[in-house]
Amino acid sequence: MSELFDAVDALVASRAALPPPAERKRLRSAHGLTIDEVAGALKVRRATVSGWESGKTEPRPPERDAYARLLDKLAELYPVAAPAPVPAAETVPAPEAPVPATLTGVPDPSETRPLSTGPASEAADMTETENTQTPAPVTAPAPVAAAPAAVSRPGSTTRSSTSSSRPPGARKAAPTNSPAGGADPRFENGPLAVVDVEDGKVVAFGVGGLVLDVPAKSLSSLVEWTLAEAKLGQPKLSGPGRPADPLLVLTQAALERYGLPVTLTAQERDAGRIPENHKVIKQLTRADWKLTKRGFGPWARIYRPAKGSERQCVQLCIPSWNALDPRFWGNATQLPPAELARVLGTFATRVMTPRGSTAVTGLELMTALHPPTHAVRDEETGALRQADTKTPGSLGSDPVDCAPPEAPDGHPVLNALNLPRFHVRGPSEKLFEEAYDWARPMTDEECTLRFLVGLDVNMAFGAGANGLTVGLGEPTHVMNPVFDPKLPGSWLVDLSHVDLSHVKVGKEWVELDGSLLPSPFTPKGDRPTGPAWYATPTVAYAAELGYDVTPTEAYLRYDNGRYLDGWYQRLRDAYLATMADLGVTTDLSPEDFLTAMDGYKDRDPELGIVITAIKATIKGGIGKLRERPRGEGWRPGERWRALERPTWRPDIRAAVISRTRVNLHRKIVKHAAFTGQYPVAVLSDCVVYAANGESPLDVLPYRDGKPLPGGFKLGVNPGLVKHEGTQTVLWGEEVRERFNAPDLNLARSIKDGTVTDADNGE
Repeated sequence: MSELFDAVDALVASRAALPPPAERKRLRSAHGLTIDEVAGALKVRRATVSGWESGKTEPRPPERDAYARLLDKLAELYPVAAPAPVPAAETVPAPEAPVPATLTGVPDPSETRPLSTGPASEAADMTETENTQTPAPVTAPAPVAAAPAAVSRPGSTTRSSTSSSRPPGARKAAPTNSPAGGADPRFENGPLAVVDVEDGKVVAFGVGGLVLDVPAKSLSSLVEWTLAEAKLGQPKLSGPGRPADPLLVLTQAALERYGLPVTLTAQERDAGRIPENHKVIKQLTRADWKLTKRGFGPWARIYRPAKGSERQCVQLCIPSWNALDPRFWGNATQLPPAELARVLGTFATRVMTPRGSTAVTGLELMTALHPPTHAVRDEETGALRQADTKTPGSLGSDPVDCAPPEAPDGHPVLNALNLPRFHVRGPSEKLFEEAYDWARPMTDEECTLRFLVGLDVNMAFGAGANGLTVGLGEPTHVMNPVFDPKLPGSWLVDLSHVDLSHVKVGKEWVELDGSLLPSPFTPKGDRPTGPAWYATPTVAYAAELGYDVTPTEAYLRYDNGRYLDGWYQRLRDAYLATMADLGVTTDLSPEDFLTAMDGYKDRDPELGIVITAIKATIKGGIGKLRERPRGEGWRPGERWRALERPTWRPDIRAAVISRTRVNLHRKIVKHAAFTGQYPVAVLSDCVVYAANGESPLDVLPYRDGKPLPGGFKLGVNPGLVKHEGTQTVLWGEEVRERFNAPDLNLARSIKDGTVTDADNGE
């Protein structure tokens, strides 16, 4: 009889009801799942799941029943929202009453994000990469609305800065390119507002030219008003995530109005906050508002403990306290309030609402797209509760200690090694995956050429993160492992036998002048001399060049996934959309692209600031994965605050940098094999070649408008290159002679010819 029952069950499973293909994709995306994760759970190929979602194929038993079960559970968590009823044309709606913003989640009182970026631990900790996968062309979106004109004052609560003819009390329709036009009524006024004082009245400038009258007389009442009436915030970026808290940017006039200092003293700047006994903090405390552990600084967060699912939290940004680092936000601090709202609003709409420095925001974006926990339905009560296990594809809620070779100096995991005091670890003890900083003297033939032309890879580190499999959990120590290019980890292997004079390019062996090429295995381009620790992409590249690799030891991460894919895609889309607004689109010919890039930021300086901030978010976010101690009395061997984050993952940072460097070297080798040209300098994502002409087209081989396959290609897409700058060969030789440095890296100064050691965030 049981066999009959099994047969009946199989028959039922073969016809398990499934939602339409588009709904299958929606449910998967709503829960933050990738196609790879679904395919892995159902033990099918990635292309199989893709076919189910596109409607090209239908699942068969036994996978069909499991797939239907997955979709049923996701449908319970993410039901299709019913469309709002549309009132009849003659119906006049009643005045809208203020609706408190209902948010979910609880701010972490132990939050320890730094107050501002530092060159050593955020941007300078990073390097950029390129992408071998060119994204599909992106058509130019509707241009971002220009900065609003002078504010009109009809006396309404909500008004537009461009609608002086609008009658009092009228509400401006939100522009289509702003979140104010979205479907969530809680955030109909956009993600943020710049609070200023004009003619003695407090006003808040929002996105799309929106202006709100602010009745608040104190900072605590300003926070109350923001949560109850302002309708500011941003919908969640991932199904299991939570909406972004509203952001208020306080101008100097607003600081004075609410009793805060316009600038910080030297002592307060060092502390990153105003004293806890400040009168405004006392005022907030009396009103039952709390601050996170980082206190009241340039990026303060003010909250009350959540009651049920209701979250009450407001983020502040104070530009005059150096919240907007000029290296990454340009002159944003000097912009009028309406223009500043446009810059920050565009960034928030396309990337996310800023949560701190660009580096902090880059890290927060990773978490927002892969929340550590998710809601599940209790089978007994039917109520939703937070899962006990981490969300699939996320890093979870608990920090993970790195492997000893991945640990920076002073990390407590090194205490167990009992290293001698002042011991300096070498490549066989420490993972050195960093960006390129390599240069060589020019050959006699190169000195006869006229120019040095610099090529820069677009969004190199973001592109290097795309499609990269990284570890999600703890490392496993393995001795004498067999190398697996699909398994993320750190490998101890000797690559000194790889000879760049004789390598495989594609499937063919080619002969090159290895003395004119940087090694792909070290940041300085030196050939390794023995065993060293490398991330998976570096070892895989050695095998790709045609050489055997035999690791003797490894720390491997069997729990892995493409954690950074969604992060890269959102930043890529933000970058391409903003570049399209500036007139640089993905469909331009090489000549038209060079013309469009000439002075592109001058066409709209405010969007130029957004572009810089997007790129800084990529670099800083990757660099933040290995944040170093920031004072606080830290001593080597002790834990520091950043180690308590699940996103403190130096192994992920190393993998991204490794892949970026390898991708760049692959193009350099391809170019050398085809043209006989070799770089004279490489810095991070910039390569310098000697040429007889000033243009990149004098360096790059194009035939009938088509570039060298697998080589450098001009274009705006991530992984393609743009013109970094051109100087003369005489300039390069004169600079090296002046500094008595034949190996001076000319890529550092190729953009404008200025030789300086000033920090620019690279």
